Amino acid sequence: MVGTTFFGGHDALLCDLDGVVYAGAEAIDEAVPSLVELGRRGVPVAYVTNNASRSPEAVADHLSGFGLPVSGEQVFGAAAAGVALLSESLAESLSASESAATRPDSPASVLVVGSAYLRDLVTQAGHQVVDTAADRPDAVIQGFDPSVSWTDLAQASYAIRGGAQWIATNADLTIPRAEGIAPGNGALVEAVSQATGTRPRVAGKPGPVLFELAVRAFNAESPLVVGDRLDTDILGGNRAGFDTALVLTGVDSGQTAATAPDEQQPTWMIPSLASLLADPQPAWSASNTTVGARS
Repeated sequence: MVGTTFFGGHDALLCDLDGVVYAGAEAIDEAVPSLVELGRRGVPVAYVTNNASRSPEAVADHLSGFGLPVSGEQVFGAAAAGVALLSESLAESLSASESAATRPDSPASVLVVGSAYLRDLVTQAGHQVVDTAADRPDAVIQGFDPSVSWTDLAQASYAIRGGAQWIATNADLTIPRAEGIAPGNGALVEAVSQATGTRPRVAGKPGPVLFELAVRAFNAESPLVVGDRLDTDILGGNRAGFDTALVLTGVDSGQTAATAPDEQQPTWMIPSLASLLADPQPAWSASNTTVGARS
């Protein structure tokens, strides 16, 4: 167990990025100095993100630009989780359909909708990246990138309707930007789902895998998950069995928390990351939108 604790006895912080640390190109008020202070106190901080467009090292460089001393080992992203799920799904399909003696030697072909980083990870995993549905890919993996176009979504739809497996790195419907709330990967996944009549297997939050990877890396026993979204950060942290805190600097609010289902209820609501430097506040219930802790 990690020696240093914070916020009522937690031994590691599992922190979301968009809407918590920054919105677009701008740092969120009080986020950076609060995280720097937690680091100074010796609190391990992991950044657990559904962003699948950048490598852990690129994310760490971005955070360093805000004045946060972060290494790639502290970043746990949905792209790597998505490729792991892709490889697992392809192996399961091959095992179910063919005997070992008749399995092809050629790698599985994958249509990648997303960033160059996601394409690189798919290649590093031993799969062949193809560009169109005409290449008859075995699978489609879909992650967010601002450059994703209608043509990309159409090619994914054609491939999936043609029998390709479908993996999504994450299902966030929206992304907080400096200008406001913008469509996220989940919104683009919904477009493909409407065209195909199917749903993908989803790798990132609200699944518990990213949180569990971070906890194992830090050997933590009592982590705190902090995020701005009830349907991904809070739900995922709850599913992993960890305490959760909804920070009111991004997508969700006290009002949306008041009407959220039980599985999306946070342990606490906090106005900003500065709240983590003190002990938790008094009891909070779903019928009360004041900041504090739920009973």
